Amino acid sequence: MTSVAQPPPPPAPPAPEASSGPTVLQVTVDDPRTGPLLRELGDEYARRYGGDAHAELARYPDEEFTPPYGGVLLLLLEDGEPVAGGAFRRYDRTTAELKRIWTHSAHRRRGLARRVVAELEAEAITRGYRRIHLTTGPRQPEARGLYLTTGYTPLFDTGADPETIGLLPFEKQLPAVDHRGEEAGR
Repeated sequence: MTSVAQPPPPPAPPAPEASSGPTVLQVTVDDPRTGPLLRELGDEYARRYGGDAHAELARYPDEEFTPPYGGVLLLLLEDGEPVAGGAFRRYDRTTAELKRIWTHSAHRRRGLARRVVAELEAEAITRGYRRIHLTTGPRQPEARGLYLTTGYTPLFDTGADPETIGLLPFEKQLPAVDHRGEEAGR
């Protein structure tokens, strides 16, 4: 039997580039891309707690979420659209306070809130904060779960009915960073 040489197979198409996920962008509260975050948070707070939740969102001056005042507001953008975000403000000289952690309702259960928290923690560390403080409401079990699974220490009795506690405070110690931006003690 005679064998016939077969031509080599065509080269495989290039593998698609791995996506690193949404792009992180620092913005100000008045950036139009923050609109979905603020609207959806306000609507969700109103559904869960009643009343004018939009007033709660306006409780702090916008400038508190800007670098000159010790804060930051981050959005995660996918195809140019905001899918998640969050902020921190200066709580005290060594502590940042997380606020407004949000994931668009159409993009939940993808780990985006965890990424927002991680990005905010990294930014807080670079700004010299040593601790993060936050509170979440008793009717936000998803937020409570997020903070418990990302290493935050609850400053309340986790066995108690959250409705009897009110706001649920958490804290997390951040690693110290030396002047080169590396964790101290390495």
